[in-house]
Amino acid sequence: MAVAARVEHQMTDKGYVPVYTTRIVEQPWDDYSATDHEVWAQLFRRQRDILVGRACDEFLTAQDAMGMTAERIPRFTELNEMLQRTTGWTLIGVEGLLPELDFFDHLANRRFPVTWWIRRPDQIDYISEPDLFHDLFGHVPLLMNPVFADYMQAYGAGGVKAHALGPDALVNLTRLYWYTVEFGLIRQHDGLRIFGAGILSSKGESIHCLESAAPNRIGFDLKRIMRTRYRIDTFQKTYFVIENFEQLFDATRPDFAPYYTELAEQPALPASSVLDSDKVYQRGNGEGWLSDGDV
Repeated sequence: MAVAARVEHQMTDKGYVPVYTTRIVEQPWDDYSATDHEVWAQLFRRQRDILVGRACDEFLTAQDAMGMTAERIPRFTELNEMLQRTTGWTLIGVEGLLPELDFFDHLANRRFPVTWWIRRPDQIDYISEPDLFHDLFGHVPLLMNPVFADYMQAYGAGGVKAHALGPDALVNLTRLYWYTVEFGLIRQHDGLRIFGAGILSSKGESIHCLESAAPNRIGFDLKRIMRTRYRIDTFQKTYFVIENFEQLFDATRPDFAPYYTELAEQPALPASSVLDSDKVYQRGNGEGWLSDGDV
């Protein structure tokens, strides 16, 4: 079997650019070093401490049920036994970022790509691309939730269709993934909580998204999200809040093609924008809405 490679961004005269790979690999678990396991342990302990009272109940419960601990990097084979039994998903090892169509096809077939390698100790606080910790810690637990698992498959199927429709449709659909799967918030009985993997795997953003006065927290609206730009190099200026995972899944049921046509006639919105029609959550526990006069 070929040795799995670590594929990261490359520095060019235009700055860092992503490098894509399509190869599927077995997780080289026996090759992880003591340093790799220690990086996992350090990140795991830090995030679990921060996420109690911040992450949604479904995430914390699923992570415990899967047996994820700080002790060692989990084995994909062990997690797959539980995932396949619970929601029919399978983790596959990849070397880095996948091209869009490959990524969509995997999701549509209930395969979730997980980068096999973990960041170095000098990258503890920031890494420019998804690594094993982001993918495994942040994304995988919610695949145990049947409704969220179905949403992810529906998103993948929608991505395959959007890819055939062209770049404008892909822009709209990518914004949906960004503001839900990566940076989504959910309202629970005890306030706003995190379900997006980009937040769940980040110390700073886990605190910023709920406790800072700076960002907007806006009620979920599919077409509003599809119009909203985002930044990848800083904390988010806007987070969208779902009421429950059923709301998220129901939003994927319609054919998006008419939405893409409609949105093509409308300007994109800055990441920091707030519209008069937006429902804006209060900072912190998110109990109730701000009135229009408070926005």
